[in-house]
Amino acid sequence: MNIDFSDLKQLVEINSWTRNKAGVDRNGQLMKAWYQAMDFKVTTFQRDDVGDHLLFESKRVEGEPRLLLLGHLDTVFPPKSFETFTEDQEWIYGPGVCDMKGGNFVALKALQQVYRAHGNIRNVDVLLVSDEETGSDDSKFVTMELAPRYSACLDFEAAGKDHEVVIARKGVATLTIKLTGLAAHAGNHYCDGKNANVAAAKLLLALTELTNLDLGTTVNVGKLEGGIGANTISPHATLQVEARFTQPEERDRVLEQIHYLAHEQWVEGVKAEVSGGLQRDVMAPNDAQLQLVNDISQLLGYPLKTEHRGGVSDANVMAAAGVPTLDGFGPFGDGDHTVNERARKSSFVRRIEEVQLILKSYQPE
Repeated sequence: MNIDFSDLKQLVEINSWTRNKAGVDRNGQLMKAWYQAMDFKVTTFQRDDVGDHLLFESKRVEGEPRLLLLGHLDTVFPPKSFETFTEDQEWIYGPGVCDMKGGNFVALKALQQVYRAHGNIRNVDVLLVSDEETGSDDSKFVTMELAPRYSACLDFEAAGKDHEVVIARKGVATLTIKLTGLAAHAGNHYCDGKNANVAAAKLLLALTELTNLDLGTTVNVGKLEGGIGANTISPHATLQVEARFTQPEERDRVLEQIHYLAHEQWVEGVKAEVSGGLQRDVMAPNDAQLQLVNDISQLLGYPLKTEHRGGVSDANVMAAAGVPTLDGFGPFGDGDHTVNERARKSSFVRRIEEVQLILKSYQPE
């Protein structure tokens, strides 16, 4: 298969940093044109602060299974930081070539091939959200609302090194704990102060102890700040906390304990306020998902390799909604989230061929 990467080049050269709404929406406008050319109905979920989320719907055949292809339009690179598309014989380089403009390109090209072969597309929809790289705080509600429509979902994050697809991802919670104490002169009135920094230090150690590596649970205080200056008892401190977990039981334990520890009296008179919580739930293997892996392996004629990943994606949202979900159907690449991001050309060929076969199985005879 010979692939023309000019469409991917157009996408890559548009800066679509999550906070660059205009750029993300330009990316979406290209997608709209390409999908409307295949007779998809477009629903735009308009947003003011992030890019618009886009749903592309093909015609439904009642009583038949319906597949959702899931991707995101945004990248992590601010304007003028990394905006070029280059290639050599083996690799394509540029922002999003594997995370995940490259994945969106795989889905698009596979659909275009099916459209050319059948003259139409049936039973396959595509959802492209605009804020995945910042946690899908807005789009996850759209995804959860749409999820019950579908019998299965494929997410187009990058493939594993040996083209593994992802069957499990950790869940993640992010919380902010604000501690309020009482300022006092550190020399003249030391005992009158209520030191929020001391409370924060003790709390940091207690939160870290919630980690259980044997169960795949980690709790990290990634940012700690507080105080006014060396000569003042600190009246305030803030901790930014992230927890990751592989099991619902660990999710519940960790979230409960974070709230409990935050309100402990580490320093008498220091009070706590906790905000945030579960960002994306656990994506755990299950029987329906295993059946989907087996069905696709039969279609392909070889075993579909699988893996677990610690990072999260929008596949977590679909899986938590009860939809059998597989992730990692984009191309293999590396260097994502850095200026060295690249994707292997041969991997695009393989993935487009594989996805095309899957999509054909959803087309009525």
